[in-house]
Amino acid sequence: MMNSLRTKLSLSYIIAAVIIVFLINILTNLFVVKHFKEYVNENQQLRNKEIVATLAAQYKGNGKWNLDSVASIGESYLVNGIIIKVVDAKGSILWDAKEHNNGMCQKIIEHMAANASGASETKASQYSAVPYSLYSSLNKVGMVEIGPYLPDYLNEHDKAFIEAFNGVLMGVGVFSLIFALLLGTIMSRRLSSPISRVISAAGSISKGFYNERIAQSTNITEIIELTSTVNNLAESLEQQEALRKRLTGDVAHELRTPLATLQSHMEAMIDGIWTADAERLRSCHEEIVRISKLVGDLEKLTKYENEKLVMEKTDFDVGELAKRLLQNFESQFLGKDIRLEFTETEAIIYADRDKISQVLVNLFSNALKFTAAGGRVSVLVLREQGCVKIVVEDNGVGIPGEDLPYIFERFYRADKSRNRLTGGSGIGLTISRAIINAHEGSIDVESIPDRGTKFTVILPESFTQG
Repeated sequence: MMNSLRTKLSLSYIIAAVIIVFLINILTNLFVVKHFKEYVNENQQLRNKEIVATLAAQYKGNGKWNLDSVASIGESYLVNGIIIKVVDAKGSILWDAKEHNNGMCQKIIEHMAANASGASETKASQYSAVPYSLYSSLNKVGMVEIGPYLPDYLNEHDKAFIEAFNGVLMGVGVFSLIFALLLGTIMSRRLSSPISRVISAAGSISKGFYNERIAQSTNITEIIELTSTVNNLAESLEQQEALRKRLTGDVAHELRTPLATLQSHMEAMIDGIWTADAERLRSCHEEIVRISKLVGDLEKLTKYENEKLVMEKTDFDVGELAKRLLQNFESQFLGKDIRLEFTETEAIIYADRDKISQVLVNLFSNALKFTAAGGRVSVLVLREQGCVKIVVEDNGVGIPGEDLPYIFERFYRADKSRNRLTGGSGIGLTISRAIINAHEGSIDVESIPDRGTKFTVILPESFTQG
C-alpha cells in the first residue's frame, strides 16, 4: 500500500505523541502516584503516633485513667473515620469503638476499603487494627489498637487529587495529539511541497523539457541540495542536448562536403562530361582519404575512451620527446615567422610514449594554426610535486569565453563556419583529453580572445592503470 510523504509524516507525529503520552501516564502512575501513596501512609503513621501520645497523657497513675477523656478521644476519632480500642496494662477494655457504635465502625471499614486503590468486594476482610503500646514514665500502662489499616488507603481528598492529576494527564494527551496533528501537517507540507516540485520538474525533464528549473523556497539543507542537483542535471542535459544536435549537424557537415564532391565528380565522369584521367581520380581519392581519416579518428576516439584501453608503458623523458616533436614543426613555425620558445626540464614519466606524442602533436599543430604571422608560441616542460606539467601557450586568436567549456567535445569548433582553413574536424582535442584521462592526468585550457590560449597538461610520473 502506497502512502504520500505528507500522510506518513503526519501519522508519525501522531504515533510519537500517543507513545509519549502513554509512557508519561505509565511512568507517572508508577512513580508519582507511588510516592504520593507513601506520603499518605507516612501521614497515617504520624496521625497514629499523635493518637498514642494523646491517649497516654490520660493515664493518672496507679492504674487509674481519665475514662471520660479516653471516651471523648475515641468518639472524636471515630467521627473522623478512625476506629480505636484502648486497654489497660491488665488487658481490661477502657474504650472500644465497636462496642460504642458497631454499625458506624462497619460503615467506616467498608468505606475505607472502597477508597483503597484497586479496591474490591473482599477489601473489607483486610481490616487489620495496628497495636501500639502506651507508656507513662517509661512504663507500659496499656495498649491501643488503631484501625482499619489498609496499606493502599486513600481518603476522599487523596482520591480527588489522583483523579485531578490523571485528568490533567488526559488533557495533556488530547492536546498533544491535536498539536502533533497540526505540527505534522505543517511540517509534512513544508517537506512534501518542494519535493513535489522536484518530482514535477524531474518528470518534465524526463520528457525532454530540459529548460525546466526548480525555484528554491526552503531552508532545509537536504532539499536545497536535491533541487540544486536536479537543476544542475537539467542544465547539463540541456547542454548535452544542444551538443548532440550540434554533433549531428557537424558530422553531417563533415561527411557532406567530401561525399558531394565525390558524387559530382563521379556523375560528371559517368556522363562523359569529364574524362576519367589520373587527375580526376586523384581528386576523388583525396576526398575518400578525408572521409577515411574522419572515420579513423572516430574509431580512435572510441578506443581511447574505452576503459579497457591497453597502454604500452615505458619510462621516457617527456621533455626530450617534446623537443624532438617541436623540431618536426620548426620549418612550419619559421615559415609563418612565429617565434618558438622552449623550456625543457628532465621529466621521466612511465606512460605510453606514442599516445603522449599524439597529444603533444595536436597541441603544437593547434598553436601553429591559430597563431598569426609574427606571433609567439612557448612550450614549457617541468616537474612539480610528483607530476609533470606541460604548458603550451600562444598569443594567437584565442577562444571565445562561451566556447571554452565545450572545446573538448566531439566535433566542437569555435569557428561555426567550420572552415578548414581555421581548423580540422574538431575531434583532436577530444582524443587528447581521452588519452590524458587514460593516464590519470588532466588537461585544462585558458584563453582570452585576441590575446592567446594556454593549454596545461598534468601527468603523474607513474599511474596505476594496466
